Amino acid sequence: MVIVMGPEATGDDLASIVALVEAAGVEAFVSRGVQRTIVGLVGDVTQLDQGNLRGMPGVRDVVRVTTPYKLVSRENHPERSTVHVGGVPIGPDTVTLIAGPCAVETPQQTLEAALMARKAGATLLRGGAYKPRTSPYAFQGLGEAGLRILAEVREETGLPVVTEVVDAHDVGLVASYADMLQVGTRNAQNFALLQAVGAAGKPVMLKRGMNATVEEWLMAAEYIAQRGNLDIVLCERGIRTFETATRNTLDVSAVPVAQRLSHLPVIVDPSHSGGHRDLVLPLTRAAIGAGADGVIIDVHPHPEQALVDGPQALVEGDLELLAGVMRDFPPLLGRTPAGTLTA
Repeated sequence: MVIVMGPEATGDDLASIVALVEAAGVEAFVSRGVQRTIVGLVGDVTQLDQGNLRGMPGVRDVVRVTTPYKLVSRENHPERSTVHVGGVPIGPDTVTLIAGPCAVETPQQTLEAALMARKAGATLLRGGAYKPRTSPYAFQGLGEAGLRILAEVREETGLPVVTEVVDAHDVGLVASYADMLQVGTRNAQNFALLQAVGAAGKPVMLKRGMNATVEEWLMAAEYIAQRGNLDIVLCERGIRTFETATRNTLDVSAVPVAQRLSHLPVIVDPSHSGGHRDLVLPLTRAAIGAGADGVIIDVHPHPEQALVDGPQALVEGDLELLAGVMRDFPPLLGRTPAGTLTA
């Protein structure tokens, strides 16, 4: 069961609801979004009277939810959500471009990539200061030094920062620099990390696990929401299949499926799914055509020198074509490129 609080609800109203349900032996999980607060109830709710709950001050509605992911489900939240990151919207009315270097290497490289991304229409800057890699010998990122570089580049370009956190112990540090916390595919079921980012008070981008079903992906989002954070953006980044022609297999169908099941925004990562520069633009068109709320793309000024994922990073000529895609495709679907709202 889910209790939806109205915008006029006070802190005392919320406290009364929580006290009532906990007195009945039911756990109450409060999740605050930009537009509303939701109280998810877990346990034996049969002894709670829905009519009485609806009559309590501040309560907008009480909904019985049959899906296991109660807080992120559209059963309790029929309208799709918009998440704002540093003032930039990600949601059903816009298509948002997030772009930048896969890994922060130097201040100059990060600034050059950010300027390239902004020129192509990006309104959010991606960049990895911590890089979980398959090989322990591969470049693992600059850590806090990389976060400082991202903060400096944000100051110079005005682009809010999206960056990955890989350990629950680092959430506070990363959150002090970032505008949005990213949970990568390798940590999509790291439940301690999911709970930590949920409690951090920053928007979260949750990538789909490389072997995860859509339900497992949404259950991972539920871990974040259960800790009080509904500002979650889902990211389809390709799944592991038998196919070897691409780095991963982009599951375009996951976009409308996840949007049907959940109110959360859904974006796509064409770079990590295709793994090749020449696939990024076609996959971007496919993502927007399937209804994605945005895309996240790797950019590098000198990809032949990149320490991470150079073959998939877009260069200057590609970005001119990307700018055209981001300008021309969204209006065909009745959407607005997010860059036009913040220009």
